[in-house]
Amino acid sequence: MREFKGVTRAVFPVAGLGTRFLPATKAMPKELLPIVDKPIIQFAVEEAIAAGITELVFITGRTKRAIEDHFDTNPELERELRDRGKGDVADMVQNIIPPQVNCIFIRQPRALGLGHAVLCAEPVVGGAPFAVLLADDFVRGDVLPTQQLIAAYEASRQSQLSVMDVAPSDVSKYGIVVPGEKHGDVAGLVEKPEIGDTPSTMASIGRYVLSADIFDVLRGQAPGADGEIQLADAIDVLARRGEVGGVTLSGRRFDCGNKAGYVAAIMDVVSEDVDL
Repeated sequence: MREFKGVTRAVFPVAGLGTRFLPATKAMPKELLPIVDKPIIQFAVEEAIAAGITELVFITGRTKRAIEDHFDTNPELERELRDRGKGDVADMVQNIIPPQVNCIFIRQPRALGLGHAVLCAEPVVGGAPFAVLLADDFVRGDVLPTQQLIAAYEASRQSQLSVMDVAPSDVSKYGIVVPGEKHGDVAGLVEKPEIGDTPSTMASIGRYVLSADIFDVLRGQAPGADGEIQLADAIDVLARRGEVGGVTLSGRRFDCGNKAGYVAAIMDVVSEDVDL
């Protein structure tokens, strides 16, 4: 059993190409597509920080330098804004990342799957538990999933998945939970099953808190679906050992990895903004 010192690190796999949003993503990372005036990735970062995360680990690719620039300081812009009397806007730009939070950027040399992206974070994460947030999953609600997952991990010392019920016709889009004997137990995780072979309709979405044991599994894991190192396959190994739990999502989740989900997310934000 590894020593537990709290969940203070979060991993953001952001090396994907975003081909569904071409040509918009030809030169701009899909994670910087705006929900009105804030990039998708910033919502996930704010969720992690609100849950007590102090180290943000971004797994990037060679076309994603703009993400690093977004979370870096920009003294020239801040000075120009203040000179124009826009101090409130300058403060907003300056405070995207609070001073107590560190950003770490790791280059994923090749796109070998989500599991490989997570494995790239091992030199920084080490033996500590950590959160994983996929920016494509845009979640809104009073209590966001990363906070829930950290609380569940602290109570159980088991890896935790954020899960939600999906339509049977959609199970082939997700990693699907094999329910355990007790409520909240995850006995396995099947990556994108067909309707006739699905063990349930409870889907794992893009929020996780994982023990560092996941790295031991990922290092020796063979490619799975699409010839990639699948995170779901590694979680399945831990789940079959009785080391994984699931926390039902309480907020509203939008899949911003496709155009319909992205537009729905924008409309949801707009609907709650009196100025819009």
